[in-house]
Amino acid sequence: MRLILSAYYEPRFRDSSHGFRPDRGCHTALASVKKFKGATWFIEGDIRGCFDNIDHAMLLRILARDITDGRLLNLIRMNLEAGYLESWQYHRTYSGTPQGGVLSPLLANIYLNELDVFVEDVLIPRYTRGNKRKANPEYQRLNFSISVARKADDDAKAQELDRQRRSMPSQDTRDEGFRRLRFIRYADDFLLALTGPKNEAEAIKVEVGAFLKESLHLEMSTSKTLVTHARTAHARFLGYAISTYHADDKLVPHTGTPIKTRAVNGAIRLGIPYGRVDELMNRYLRDSKPVQDSALIDYPDAEIIEVFQQR
Repeated sequence: MRLILSAYYEPRFRDSSHGFRPDRGCHTALASVKKFKGATWFIEGDIRGCFDNIDHAMLLRILARDITDGRLLNLIRMNLEAGYLESWQYHRTYSGTPQGGVLSPLLANIYLNELDVFVEDVLIPRYTRGNKRKANPEYQRLNFSISVARKADDDAKAQELDRQRRSMPSQDTRDEGFRRLRFIRYADDFLLALTGPKNEAEAIKVEVGAFLKESLHLEMSTSKTLVTHARTAHARFLGYAISTYHADDKLVPHTGTPIKTRAVNGAIRLGIPYGRVDELMNRYLRDSKPVQDSALIDYPDAEIIEVFQQR
């Protein structure tokens, strides 16, 4: 069943989906996040108890849109409703996909592909417009003043004006004619990146929550679904702290000239969450001093290295 359904649905899944798919995973998802350059706001999405709350009737309706073989649909239905044994006590399953089943991740992706389609076909076109932001007039004015100072061989003034120019954006960050919305999902965690104002980010969060509730009978976790400013705070995704670089002092020479320009502003940074290193390090400390892991004392060197790399 997994082989049949995978062969049919894999080509139909969107590129924004990376969880439990062939040749995709955390690394490909994070590589895609790096393309969210210039993001102003992140909408962190987390679906509460997603795999336990998948609606069987809704999932079967989604499958029935593409599959006309009633026997296969009935087999999937029986698989969903088979129940489970715990301490030799039988429990029925009224929702969710079978825990540990090889078919479960694929069924969850088929279900959540509805979210991918909604975001990519409805929200992204609505919140994407313009080819390029307008130029910042003040930045342009300083460009002209610097050019005049250099022609007059007034290097001191040119350098002072250049420092002023470096402290402001080259484009109009409030340009109403420019918007970008991007999306990535890994299993039940997803991240939206908006280049635009906060009120639109809040509206997107509400629209996604409404779609999940009305169309998929799922709810977003209120404590984990956040709107985060990309430059001054960090969004959490796949264990990383995601933010947009803003460093006016990171300079590189402009091509073919001695002029230096800002190099990293707007790029996406994948950082280690604050305190995470200390948390991991404390496992190997006692009274603030490193201690040996006696359980590994008889392991070959190669296995010891492998164990520590996995941690």
